[in-house]
Order: sequence, then C-alpha cells, then structure tokens
Amino acid sequence: MPSCVDEDFTAIHRNMLRWLREIYSELPSDALSALALRLAQRMAPTERSAPVIRGKWDQGTCLLITYADSVTEEESHSPIASLARFCETYLDDVVSVIHILPFFPSNGDDGFAVSDHECVDKALGTWEDIFSLSKNYQVMADLVLNHGARSSTLFQQFLNDESPGNSFFFCVDETFDTTHVIRPRDHPLLQEVETASGEKTVWCTFSEEQIDYDFSNPDVLEYFLNLIFDFIDHGISVLRLDAVGFLWKRSSTTCLNLSQTHAIIKLIRYACDFYGENVVIVTETNLPNQENLSYFGNGNEAHWIYNFPLPPLLLHTLLTGDSNALRRWAMSMPPALLGNSYLNFLASHDGFGLRPTEGLLEEDARAQLVSRLEKNGSRFTWRTMQDGTKSIYEANITLYSALEKTDDDPNGRYAIQRFIAAHLIMFSMEGVPALYINSLIGAENDYAGVTESGMNRRINRTKYVRESLDAMLGSTHSRERIIFDTIKTLMQMRADQGAFHPNATQFTLQLGRDFFGVWRQSQDRGQSIFAITNLTSQGKFLQLADLNLIEVEQWCDLISGSQILSHQSELRLDPYQTVWITNKH
Repeated sequence: MPSCVDEDFTAIHRNMLRWLREIYSELPSDALSALALRLAQRMAPTERSAPVIRGKWDQGTCLLITYADSVTEEESHSPIASLARFCETYLDDVVSVIHILPFFPSNGDDGFAVSDHECVDKALGTWEDIFSLSKNYQVMADLVLNHGARSSTLFQQFLNDESPGNSFFFCVDETFDTTHVIRPRDHPLLQEVETASGEKTVWCTFSEEQIDYDFSNPDVLEYFLNLIFDFIDHGISVLRLDAVGFLWKRSSTTCLNLSQTHAIIKLIRYACDFYGENVVIVTETNLPNQENLSYFGNGNEAHWIYNFPLPPLLLHTLLTGDSNALRRWAMSMPPALLGNSYLNFLASHDGFGLRPTEGLLEEDARAQLVSRLEKNGSRFTWRTMQDGTKSIYEANITLYSALEKTDDDPNGRYAIQRFIAAHLIMFSMEGVPALYINSLIGAENDYAGVTESGMNRRINRTKYVRESLDAMLGSTHSRERIIFDTIKTLMQMRADQGAFHPNATQFTLQLGRDFFGVWRQSQDRGQSIFAITNLTSQGKFLQLADLNLIEVEQWCDLISGSQILSHQSELRLDPYQTVWITNKH
C-alpha cells in the first residue's frame, strides 16, 4: 500500500506538470515531466513540513516597509540587526510583518538591480540575521524575478556564452514587434550588447543596468523556484514578486499581464502552499485598477495585492477636500475573498504611481493633483507612451510633504492633522495596513539625496542613525514624536477591534463631498464601526441620522472616548478629524 508521502509526491508531480504544460505548451512533454519531477522532489513533504494554514492575518496584522539600512547604529551591529533592535524598542506591539527591501548584492536602483539572490549583501548583514529576525516577526522579502543586474554572474555568463546564463536573458531580433509594449520608464527598451557569440539585443524594462530574464526558458523558472524554496528555508514567510506583470514577452502585444505570467504566479502559489507553512505571496503590479485586481486570480494567485489606487486617490481627496472620487472607487472595489487581502499603504520607497488613477480620476483632476504636488516640492518620473510621447508615471515626494499645504491651507496650519487623517482612513479600510518607516516620523522631502544620487526617488529614502532617531522620538513636543506617538496609539487601538479585521464587511457611506466614511462589521457581526473623516480645513457637522445608529445600543467614539448620546442629532468634527463610532469597545 502506498504511503501518504508517496501519494502527496504523485499529486505534486501531477499538478506541477499541469501548470508547466499551460506555461510551456510548445515544449516536449518529456522535458516538462522531468522538470516537474525535479521540483516535486524538492517540494515533497518531509518531517519538517507542516500543514499550510491560509488566511493567518487579522486586525492586529501590520506591515513595516523599510530598507535594511534605514536605521543604523554606531555600534558594531549589522544594519539588519540594528533594524531589529529598533523595531523591538519602538514597534514591537504594533508591527508583525517587516518588509525589508532588497538586501542582496546589487549594482543599482537602490537594491533592485540584484546581482545575486543567493546571499545577503555583507554590508547589510547575513542570512543568520534574517533568520533571527524571523523568530519575532514575519519577514517579507523581494524576489526581483523580472530582471537581473549587468554585474551578475548570470549576465557575465551570458556575455561569455557560458551555461547556464547564456540562455537566461531575453533577446529579440528585428522581427519582434514592440510597437504595443507598455513602458514604465522612458529609457530605450532594447540594448545592443557584445557577447562571445556575437552582438545581441537584450530587453531592459526598467533600466540599462537591469536586463530582463527570459521566462520562455523553463530553466529560468526552475532557478527562481529553487530560490523561493531557499528563501523559505532562511525564514522568509512573505514573498513580494517584484515587477511580476512584465515577466512574459510576446511579439505584437503589450508584453504586460500575459496569460503565461498569471500561470507562472499560480505555479509559484501552488509550490509555496506545499513547501512552506503559512507563506504569503504578494504581487507588485503598479497598474490600472482592474489589471491589478486580476492578480488575485480565482483565489489561486496572490494572497495579497497592493491597493495601488489608494495612495494617489487619498492625496487627491485630502488636497481638494472632495471625497467623490475616493468614494466612487471604494464603492466599486470587490471584497477580497477569505484567504486573500488587500495590502493598503500610503507611501513606500517608490513614488505615488499615477497609472492606478487611470479611469478613476478625470484628466483635469489628475492635472490638479500634479500641480498641487509640484507646489509641495514633488519631482516626477516619466514613462514613454506607445506613440512616443511622455507621461508622468509617478510623483516623487514624501507623504508628509505631499499633504503639507493645500489651496485652502497654503501655510500648512493643518499639515499634521491631514497626515494623521490619511492614516486613519487607511486604517479604517478593508485590508492589511502597511507603514513606511520614513512616514512614521513624517519625513520631509530629501532634496540632498536627490542631488547626490541623481535619482528623484531618493526624495523619500532618507536613512537614519539610531541615535538621531532616539533624539527625535525623545523630544516630547517635536513634530516627529507627535506623529509617531499618534500613529502608534491608533494602531494599538485598531488591533483590538474585530470590525477592522482585513476581511470584515465594508460598506462605503454616502455622506457628501466633505466627509469620507465606511461602515465595518466584524465577522461575527458583534461589532460595528462607522469610520468617518472630515476632509476639510473647516469644522463640519455630521448628521447622525445618516448613519442609522441602532438606538437600543450604546455608541461611542473610540478615538476621543466620547459617548454618542441618544438625543444627539449631529456631531461636530474639527478640521480633518476622524471618528470611529462603535457599539462595542
């Protein structure tokens, strides 16, 4: 009688072969079967394997986005160890997932031009540091699987016509039609390089230093799947698939979001479900809304997808005091299925992408947003359109600077209130919240970083020495301390509310342009929270009749602690004030 292990191995091999045939329909079946066999042998259950428990996130789950060296110490700790010490001191009861941006050897793009995924950059730490961090937090890491660095061993093998790198990078000839390709950058897409076997034309989606891999070669997929298994062995439990939408290229298409790309993600998801306990797949697809949503698949692709429209829509909403666009979008968003979640964020190491606003903001509203951000000090990154013209791809600015001034508040009197309001809206919405480390202290535009690097994105990538952060956070009345304490307190409060579970019911409220609000209900239906924000620089009265509060229950505002009395007909909200009105606390 076959054992359970034998049955599992057979099932893994069969299912891996099924996905491989969908991706590589034109390749010989025996070659695909051999590949499926090798992968199944790596994935087969062992004594260390444990059942996968899907959907292990709740209202206490919060993600921190940070570079490995965002916080360093003058002592002899590695940057990763210093980051761990900072989190344990200041964020231990708030953050549960730490996304460390690429910590591998790299020759550019602030780590995203990875030259070797197999080791940690010695200047940042070791795999032991990563594994140690994983004992207290879930660690999220980037798999930069669309492209590799010119300096990588694989690309040097390509140039020298040596195996395996000589077949790892995507090359085209004059018959390949690129006229429909959608570009995220404005540099030349194709680059001529001299190799030992002659001149070749390689594909560079993101920069001349980042050469795209050729996933039509199944050896490339096998290479990255083995990297994923290694990551999991090192303690990484959340995998961010960077720039994954660009993986597959086909002549006369956009070379974006192709069916083979989705099939590859399904295969990765299946492999991770078997290999690792509770591994979460996150796809990074900075695209228009419906294209981004497609990466949930049928519950068989990403566990989490970034809620890319949220940051630019929130900027537009708070800079104009008009909820209409944000409200329409929130009403149209489908609830994530159990086992899936949105990943909500306001800022990150990248800029504020404008592509996700396509179809959500009218052109005049986009122009108004760009104009206001430019007045607040934004730089911009451009992309080349199919007709050769250029369009703004993202605004490069810190979240605090972006919200510092508005046409109604040109002196920034309510800058901190707007900044906190943005976070409160994010905290209120369906999904897992993510905090960028620089936003925790309200970092302002780093123009010196832009000048020094020549990169607009450096405007929001300031690095800190631990002693200087301690001084900022030790100063009771500093702007940084006020922002940090407020965000931390709100997150601690949020973690206790079942109605803020990432998959709890959400309905968008119709409260007029001056307010934005959602009703959240816990999965057991025991708690309701009406989360409502005044979007203007004036005090406004909220009509409580619009909320349909059940009279037999007692209601209060969690944030202020004030009771909502049964005879009250309205509630005054100060400029940019948020209330979390609940029946259970």
